[in-house]
Amino acid sequence: MKAEYSRYLLQFKRPSGTSRGVLHEKETFILEVSENEKKGTGECAIFRGLSFDDRPDYEEKLKWLCENINQDSQFLKEKLREFPSIWFGYEQAVLNLKHGENLYFPSEFTKGKTPIIINGLIWMGDVGYMEEQIQDKLEKGFHCIKLKIGVDWKSEHEVLQKLRKKFSKEVLELRVDANGGFSKDEAKVVLKQLADLNIHSIEQPIKAGNWKDMADLCEQTPTPIALDEELIGIIDFNKKKELLEAIKPQYIILKPALVGGFEGSNEWISLAEKQGIGWWITSALESNIGLNAIAQYTFTKNNKMPQGLGTGGLFTNNFDTQLKLSGEELYFKLNNQKA
Repeated sequence: MKAEYSRYLLQFKRPSGTSRGVLHEKETFILEVSENEKKGTGECAIFRGLSFDDRPDYEEKLKWLCENINQDSQFLKEKLREFPSIWFGYEQAVLNLKHGENLYFPSEFTKGKTPIIINGLIWMGDVGYMEEQIQDKLEKGFHCIKLKIGVDWKSEHEVLQKLRKKFSKEVLELRVDANGGFSKDEAKVVLKQLADLNIHSIEQPIKAGNWKDMADLCEQTPTPIALDEELIGIIDFNKKKELLEAIKPQYIILKPALVGGFEGSNEWISLAEKQGIGWWITSALESNIGLNAIAQYTFTKNNKMPQGLGTGGLFTNNFDTQLKLSGEELYFKLNNQKA
């Protein structure tokens, strides 16, 4: 088997607001493996400023993987423990080499028969821009939308109040993601305000790493709390178990590129389910290559909640994809199927 990688810069159609500032482009790395004239492609989807493996020797490690691609996979996994996005790209490339075409996890989804229900994501911006996005999602038939909050809570709260006045919780599920934007004291107030609006859940109300404060919030919260950034960088299985037992969240959010790929996600899911903790899977600004692999994996986990998968439509220079969105349903379109 041979391997090579290339760097790729995804360009946003519109600068996208996050709690980490406004994004204009997204760097990623494409890994290709080949054997007996067959090829497998994966994406090492590093997220600068968020990924655990955002470090100066990242490309050096990618080169090392290409040079050692024929080593035993368990050996590679151990060597790549601190580079979850590179391991994730390796997992994809090897699966794609095995299954061919654009397949990673063949299923009823990849046969074009069964879709995945996703939430609609509302990007941060001024109130007018957020309301414009919300209207677009509602017109397209989304029953679950997620709003980024934590930049201007007063305005964000007003948007949520307006939404809830128009749509009951039975009609529209509302999720919010704070990306650690509140202090513990602020979070207590916000959690109560969210409960008054029947908000489904809030992701990462306070900054990651404050286990005691997060545990206190999760124990008393009137609004379910989901851990997101909290999971990043927790590599050891026993440490994962310890975190969930200590904080006891209502949900965890799994971004495969950030938590050790499919194997890392499987570990979190098994631990969460043993403790009665809910979960769902989200993408993290991958290109259509990584997004396709994540969607195929997500379907095999048989979780009926709306998932947080992107649609690949954020970028001007994305790769071709067989993922198609119809309302809130994400489909894998076969080449001979009508769009």
